[in-house]
Amino acid sequence: MIHGKPLYVHLGAHRTGTSSFQMMLAENRDLIEQAGYDLAYPGRDDIPQGKLRLRLPHPRNLDKWESDFLPMATKELQRFATPDSHGMILSEENIPGRMIHFQAGQFYPAAEVRMQTLAAAARAPVARAVLVVRDYIGLYISAYRKRAEDNLSPPFEKGRQNMLRMDRGWPDLVRLVLKHLKVQELVVIDYAQRGRSVDMAGILVPDLAGLPLREPTRRMNHSATDAALIELQARYQRGETLARTDWQQIIAEHRDDTEPRGVSEFTNRQTRILEGRYAEDLDEISKMPEVLMLR
Repeated sequence: MIHGKPLYVHLGAHRTGTSSFQMMLAENRDLIEQAGYDLAYPGRDDIPQGKLRLRLPHPRNLDKWESDFLPMATKELQRFATPDSHGMILSEENIPGRMIHFQAGQFYPAAEVRMQTLAAAARAPVARAVLVVRDYIGLYISAYRKRAEDNLSPPFEKGRQNMLRMDRGWPDLVRLVLKHLKVQELVVIDYAQRGRSVDMAGILVPDLAGLPLREPTRRMNHSATDAALIELQARYQRGETLARTDWQQIIAEHRDDTEPRGVSEFTNRQTRILEGRYAEDLDEISKMPEVLMLR
């Protein structure tokens, strides 16, 4: 793909500031490219020059990873490789998979095959990868609310027990990254310690640490309030189909109404369980000799 030149992979994950990191890449594109690095990231949230369309297998088509998805992924990565670069910086939160499976109690069920596909498509060493992990309460709630903005969604409480009995968690995902991407250096960052996007760029690619990178000025991913989500779900239940600009307008109209209405809450007992599980999982990741854990 890039003739043996190193690949630097920002794995996301979802709801951990990925859009802000990609906006930082966009706003500093000239500096980063002048430093000798190709950039590949998607254009979600209207991020400038975000042209990456990396398609990886879903649970329903895992058996087609080699016949269908590998050729597509290989061709897609090649679009961003230039002959004179030092390497490529790839940022894509969907590498592990989609958030939609959380409510069914599945933690990125296609992650293994997706990692396998990316590794085969890259044809290059992964010099360093960064994965930002988030506490399970914040992750599951944020994932639900994000999807509910533009999709008809079942009530949050219907999936709470499934989330509580999730089939696996962050340590399992970290092991899949190590197994399939063959990462030379893997940095796992607790979302609470994520800090600035420009600092994370220096963690991902040490050569960038000395550049005068600018933090993005545009705030990404304005969160919908409970009032906005209730209004949106009522419209979807009536069968309405809203364009992106329409549902974003509804979010904006309800931005000042911050009164909690119980749209996405765990019980006190569930909260204690998930908090304990996350603390244990961070401890487990910290003990992995191949991982640098920042917490």
